[in-house]
Amino acid sequence: MEILRCEGIKKVYGSGNNQVTALHGIDLSIHKGEFVAVIGASGSGKSTLLHILGSVDKPTAGKVIIDGTDLSKLNQTQAAVFRRRKVGLVYQFYNLIPTLTVEKNILMPLALDKKKPNREYFDNVVNSLGIRDKLDALPSQLSGGQQQRVAIARSLIYRPALLLADEPTGNLDQKNSREIMDLLKLSNRNLEQTILLITHDEKAALEAERIITMEDGRILNDERRR
Repeated sequence: MEILRCEGIKKVYGSGNNQVTALHGIDLSIHKGEFVAVIGASGSGKSTLLHILGSVDKPTAGKVIIDGTDLSKLNQTQAAVFRRRKVGLVYQFYNLIPTLTVEKNILMPLALDKKKPNREYFDNVVNSLGIRDKLDALPSQLSGGQQQRVAIARSLIYRPALLLADEPTGNLDQKNSREIMDLLKLSNRNLEQTILLITHDEKAALEAERIITMEDGRILNDERRR
């Protein structure tokens, strides 16, 4: 089942002599349950692509369809709701709310919609990520690796169609980076979560089953490893 489809995605910034094309007609398809890494140097267009897939930015041309929804047809408010419900976002910096406990940070996307969590699924997520004993703690009481685990749990709580991970290990040491990549693989395998990992780290990319290499706003290579 196709979860994501990009058709001719182009992104242009500026105008006239100051015009810069960040994406040159990207075509891409990702199916449910895939773990895909997008790799490329700074300026390759991978971050621009992530912002468009996360409905944070709109393409100049082309369209993005996620779980049957054409993002180009959403207004700003609709895009924010769609992003909360259908696209999990994990960043290099954890973006946790410092005054809320771990549990409340994880449940925030549901709280915004006044929805009660599925406790069985919640328990499965926090147990899988090894943060069951941290639910009453504040973010300041956690290590960087633990905070990233909480950020991943928050991104998973709505059972999103797609999880976008933007350099999720970029702010962590080697040990914690290894653990976070293992946890992403675990969520892909045990929770059947579709993951798109944006990274410049070739070691991290090799954990994915499919690696897309970008250069100068184009897809240079799309390799299925297994």
